[in-house]
Amino acid sequence: MTGRFQHNPLTKTGLAAAITLLFLLLLPVLALVLTSSVDAVKAGVSNTLLMPALTLTLKTSLLSLVIIVVLGTPLAWWLSGPAKPCRTVVSTLIQLPIVIPPAVMGIGLLQAFGRGGLFGPSLTEIGLSIPFTGTAVVIAQVVVSAPFYIQAATNSFRGVDSDMMLVARTLGASPRRAFFLVALPAARPGLVIGAALAWSRALGEFGATLLFAGNLAGVTQTMPLAIFSAFESDSQLAVVFSLILAALGIIILSFLLMVTRLRNQTRST
Repeated sequence: MTGRFQHNPLTKTGLAAAITLLFLLLLPVLALVLTSSVDAVKAGVSNTLLMPALTLTLKTSLLSLVIIVVLGTPLAWWLSGPAKPCRTVVSTLIQLPIVIPPAVMGIGLLQAFGRGGLFGPSLTEIGLSIPFTGTAVVIAQVVVSAPFYIQAATNSFRGVDSDMMLVARTLGASPRRAFFLVALPAARPGLVIGAALAWSRALGEFGATLLFAGNLAGVTQTMPLAIFSAFESDSQLAVVFSLILAALGIIILSFLLMVTRLRNQTRST
């Protein structure tokens, strides 16, 4: 070995630690595959809980993603500007859902939009009730997923060449037009990665959804909640549902890797 690994007494220890961690990371998915069977998968796919939960999960997560991208993109663009105290404060606050447990966020949403919450009475006066509805599912997913997109988008916008923006402005483009014609295309790979991360987080959201939207089959029961319900009566069914959700995650991960590879190839040419 050469370089920093030459005569390094920690190399073997580090390799053993890396293999151990990799094993622990892959073990849950491997266990799901090895403890399932073709017959169990067939029974799980035909179960009446699956399609309503899977359909609701895809619909709500995609709607959440649209909301996150539409509202989060201009916010990320603003956050990518020159450092200011106000931007630092906003950026820090946006990251709170990442460090605060989802269950806490669910209780917070319930205290905000529930009947006795901050906006509950006002919503009741106009005939609206948000908790334990499909709308509550979307709100919960947006709250816990948006920070992942905003953070990735902000970092991507910071990499946009300011000279390109200046040239666009000198050629007569308005700030909005320069944003859409220059900044947005330049930052697109990072935006796509952030969107995929946010979508994967929305697909797996459990705690905030359970407490704020409930676990009503066909109404608010997403795939994570369906897994929770299945586990109470049939652990094998829960394994099959988990495999299906894991497969969605693997598809998203493969997409992320493809986008990253294309991005690196574009930078190297």
